[in-house]
Amino acid sequence: MLVEERRHKVLEIVGQSGFASLADLARRIQVSESTIRRDLEHLHGQGHLRRTHGGAVLAGEGAAFPALDERASHQRDEKAAIGRMAASLIRDGDTVLLDGGTTTLEVARHLVGRPVQIVTNSLPIAQLFAASQSNELVVLGGFVYPRTGVAMGPLTIRMIEDLHVRVTVLSVGGITEQGLFNSNLLLVETERAMMRSADEVVVVADRTKLGRPALAWLCALGDVDALVMDGGPGSAFPEWLDRSGALLHIASAEGKMAGGAA
Repeated sequence: MLVEERRHKVLEIVGQSGFASLADLARRIQVSESTIRRDLEHLHGQGHLRRTHGGAVLAGEGAAFPALDERASHQRDEKAAIGRMAASLIRDGDTVLLDGGTTTLEVARHLVGRPVQIVTNSLPIAQLFAASQSNELVVLGGFVYPRTGVAMGPLTIRMIEDLHVRVTVLSVGGITEQGLFNSNLLLVETERAMMRSADEVVVVADRTKLGRPALAWLCALGDVDALVMDGGPGSAFPEWLDRSGALLHIASAEGKMAGGAA
């Protein structure tokens, strides 16, 4: 087992119950306790979990991801406009992979009832489509992160590797000149698999994410095809975004939409 795969497994086991002992981790992963101890120290240093006497717990009891309800109230109008714009980029008949998050949830709301096939790792998004007569739904399984209803990690990645979609729609926690970021190593690895499965990658994010990194680097700006962000008339975006090579679509909270090259 490769080091990164082993550490993903450690995070998955700790996440299932919120705590795992050193001995239990060593037994389940079939490596020595000294190896697990080094992995825990590394993951503790990265902020993914917290070392305790004899084991590890989730960092901040899941604080890396505020609950979906807590995040949904932030930038509500802006996220709704972004969701409307991103949905307009998707064609009838497309297969669409939707990442979890409050902004991708807004994209999903505008796809309900349209003849598109939905693949998602988000239980809240899956619930929107479960009763739809017009949408086909594929739900990705795996470790479901507490309080968010989003599946991620090695099991989810293995399912994604067997799929091909036309469009992947991702949300991110930060956008800087260095690229796109998110708040969790397992999530970033899962999103990279989503990107590999798609012909086109669309990132949705409100403007508060600009200039703000997060814990884990996802990819360079040039690795995505389009960014959908909110903005009004005369909204200024940084020069490095103009040089990224991604197509920038600007959605206004008033419902008017504009597109342009970045």
